[in-house]
Amino acid sequence: MSATSTSNPTSTPGATPPGREPGATPAARVRPPLSRPQLPRWAPALVAVGALAVGALLAIVLSWGPVASALVAAVVFHVVMPVWSHAVEGPRRAKDRVAAHVVWTAFALAMFPLVTLLWQVLSNGLPVLSAEFFTYSMRNVVGEGGGIYHAIMGTLIITMWATVISVPIGVLAAIHLVEYGQGSRLAKWITFLVDVMTGIPSIVAGLFAYALFVMIFGPGVRMGIGGAVALSVLMIPVVVRSTEEMLKLVPDELREASYALGVPKWRTVTKVVLPTAMAGIVTGVTLAIARVAGETAPLLIIAGATDSVNFNAFSERMATLPVFIYYSYMQPGVPAHFGQERAWGAALVLIAIVMGLNLIARAVGKYFAPKTGR
Repeated sequence: MSATSTSNPTSTPGATPPGREPGATPAARVRPPLSRPQLPRWAPALVAVGALAVGALLAIVLSWGPVASALVAAVVFHVVMPVWSHAVEGPRRAKDRVAAHVVWTAFALAMFPLVTLLWQVLSNGLPVLSAEFFTYSMRNVVGEGGGIYHAIMGTLIITMWATVISVPIGVLAAIHLVEYGQGSRLAKWITFLVDVMTGIPSIVAGLFAYALFVMIFGPGVRMGIGGAVALSVLMIPVVVRSTEEMLKLVPDELREASYALGVPKWRTVTKVVLPTAMAGIVTGVTLAIARVAGETAPLLIIAGATDSVNFNAFSERMATLPVFIYYSYMQPGVPAHFGQERAWGAALVLIAIVMGLNLIARAVGKYFAPKTGR
């Protein structure tokens, strides 16, 4: 009996399988699309304009202020843009846009007070600046005229003495913590006290300096060196912490190589470790100076205020820019607008000094940075 064979129509050579177009390959059938629809580049701008229009319309109809209008516009933008992106681009791209919008919103909120402050100080302080404003003091000046020469000199002198006191103490304490006292009980106590001093209010430093000088010179003492001592209490923890972190960044291989050559530890610290970390140390010191240059409370307590120039930090009261700004605005005299104008001008000068110190810190840090190129 002979066997019979059954024929399968789907296996016939040359036949097209069901569900597949002639000439199509399996890869072409299952391959997902490589790109998804995307919103045009002008989509965020269009939504932002629409959101601002909605906010402005509500402000006009409901008599809202600009802040409320801006908040409404921000809410509309943050709702409409992700919904549109989700409908066109998909949920993944929509989440990415939400994260980006949150970051930009946080940045704008952080910059708003800074920009507002700068605009206020510049608009009120620039008209006051003149040659007389920088070269005259307030001695025998009532009403219009006068300047901040005595306050600038007092700020520079007190800050200089505070730096002279703080830098050696802070740098040497950091060297002990990193190079000599690692893991010791004394180092732990020093680290704890530095952390505590970092958070003390500035007025406490002023009260400490005043109590110290009252014990030495008697009640009612006011002098510039007292202000320098108060500022040094605020500077020392900053210098210690920044110097300590910079010394920790120095590779141990450099120390070990120096020890292998028979160099003593003190010379290794002075000739290898400190030069390597010098850029960060100088930057930290400069930022510490900028941090205390605008302090008001300690100087108000111990340094006092005066209308005359005083170059001797160890005798009598000494004027400073922060205290000058405080008294010029709170006790402007008659008529009041002259004193308030001088306060805005002094505030602009103080901001310029602090900004200049920050720029100097960056430039000095870049100059002292180790050269890695050949």
